[in-house]
Amino acid sequence: MSTSRPDLTTAVWRKSSYTGLNDNDCVEVADRQFPGTVPIRDSKNPDGPAITPPTTAWSTFVTAVANGDLSADT
Repeated sequence: MSTSRPDLTTAVWRKSSYTGLNDNDCVEVADRQFPGTVPIRDSKNPDGPAITPPTTAWSTFVTAVANGDLSADT
């Protein structure tokens, strides 16, 4: 497994479909652009750092959210 980070200068970002009342309070993803990883950044800080979890980890997270498996109590 490679540990190098992708060059995100060409990334096309999209905002989460779960944006709250304040359009700046969300995450942006650059999915389907970098094989094996899904870059994620804070929309309030587009020039700041991005995390790049493996595609499998992102899929697991999205599925858990969709299924209601994540809770602030756990």
